[in-house]
Order: sequence, then structure tokens, then C-alpha cells
Amino acid sequence: MNIGDRVRLLHANEEGVITRISSGGRIEIEIEDGFKIPAMKNEVVVISSAERQYFGDGIKEEVVKNPQNITPQSAQEAGIFLAYLPINDKVLSVYLINQSQRNYISIISEVYGDNSQTLLAGEIAAKSNKKISEKTIATFEEWPTLSCQFIPIHQKIERTEPSFERKVKFKASSFFKSKSKIPQLDKNGYLFKLTDNNTKEIDIKQLNESLAPSPKPKAPIDMPKPASSIDLHIEKLTKDYPFMSNSEMLQLQMETFEKNLNYAIAHGMDHITFIHGIGNGVLRKEIHKYLSQLKNIKYFQDEQKSPFGYGATLVKIS
Repeated sequence: MNIGDRVRLLHANEEGVITRISSGGRIEIEIEDGFKIPAMKNEVVVISSAERQYFGDGIKEEVVKNPQNITPQSAQEAGIFLAYLPINDKVLSVYLINQSQRNYISIISEVYGDNSQTLLAGEIAAKSNKKISEKTIATFEEWPTLSCQFIPIHQKIERTEPSFERKVKFKASSFFKSKSKIPQLDKNGYLFKLTDNNTKEIDIKQLNESLAPSPKPKAPIDMPKPASSIDLHIEKLTKDYPFMSNSEMLQLQMETFEKNLNYAIAHGMDHITFIHGIGNGVLRKEIHKYLSQLKNIKYFQDEQKSPFGYGATLVKIS
């Protein structure tokens, strides 16, 4: 049983893809609607390929779309693709493949909130490919969003083709169903087309304006000094939480956390505590991931004071 395997719960009707395997026999499954549910290994069974072929698994043999409309495609189709080629059962090589008749200037970056890391910057010739990076399947849930920008190269006087960009964030339920023959590499892997009618055209004028220095400084924003501890339990933040989805509640909690952390830094506070509760640990994980990317934080740790148990995080500000 591995990450990416499609499984069925023994005592329920749900099916999904394994996205995380923890110690103690615990796993996390992403079902078709995108929700993730915990389970024990002995509560699920792997759906074999033979069973799929004989009984079917409810998956239609058609293009499967994820929220960013990054879709598995035929290896014979023209366009620009992302390809994930297995090195072994744990590691994937990531390739940018240009199946078009045109050369492009490409910039591929991993996005971490307000930060980013450039993986590739330069020209990719028509009918060629470049290796971008390597990714481990075990850390699939932590893969950052990919920002992909493409500027066409016109080597003769012709109609101008617009530049475009694409942001890519995969979901396990669609990623692991995207197996295909990789063009040029002629090997099986996971293939996703970046060029289609949903690509966002880059506004060069707007891009230049954003890079130009601002003629006037922005008016200072009023930042009230926060309390020394901030309760992020959803019932403390809004009365409408019964009508909110899990993702909407997490977004509100993270916005409240980020806002009050910025206020604390602006006011020169020595420390601040965020009460997130124990629950399923999703909010704690998102808070710790955000804090790990900041340079003006001395350290952060689970707060063990009796009022909070282990359901709070202390942030020491530098």
C-alpha cells in the first residue's frame, strides 16, 4: 500500500487516493470531491487494476480536470506539457516538454506564499524538453504551487503570439489518474498540458507597471496592537461557521493568524501565542509551515501551558 494507490473503505462507500501514510497504520485518503478523510490501513482495500477492468471504478475514460484545469493529455498532441517521470517507486523527475513548433522563453518557479524559488529560466526550443527538478511521492501534499510563464520567440515577421502564464497545484485524486506515454521521452509517467483555452495571457503593460517604482508611498495602514494570545477556533471568529466548508474555515483562520502576527511584529511585541486546538492538526500544520518561511521569527514551538494543553503555538519574534 503506497501513496497514489486507489483504495476503497471497507465499511463505507467512499473510494479515493492515498495521499499520506503515517506511523501506527494511519493513512489519509482524498476522495473524489477533494475532501480528505483519515483511516486505518486495515479499514481499506486497494482497488486492483483487474477489478477496475472487470467491474469499473466509476472513472470515465475522458479528460479529468482538477481545479486549475491541468489535464492529462495524449502524447501525440501539440503544446507545452509538464511531465512527471518515475525514477523509482518513490521519486519522480519533473520535465518541461515543448511539443509545439515554436521556441519559448520559460520561467518556472515554486511559490511559497510571498516567496518563490526559480527552477528554470531560459529558452526551450521547439520539440525539446528540459528537466526541472525531482519530487518525492511521500511529500506530495507539501508540493508547492508551480508558477509557469511563457514568452514566445518570433524568429521572423509574423502575427504576434501572446505570452501566457499558468499556476499549477495538483490534487491527488486527479494527479495519479493521469498516466500517459510521455512525448519525446517515450516512457510512461504523469502528463499535464499547460497550453489550452484556459491559459492566462500575461499583460506586459501591467507587468512593467508593477515593476516600476511607486511615485508615492502608500498611506500607513492602521495596525491595532493584538492581544498576547489569539484564539483561532472558528466559533470565535464567525457565527456563520455552520454554513462554511472546511477550506473556507481554514482560510479565515489563516487570515486571522497572519493579520495578528503582522500586527505583533509591527508593534515590536516580544512574543504572541496562537490557540489552534488539537483537532486533526491541519491548522497547526499550516501555521508552522508559514512560520518556517519567515526570517524575523526567532523560533516557534508548541505551547505546553495548562490552559492550552498542546493546542497552541508560541511565536518568539526577533
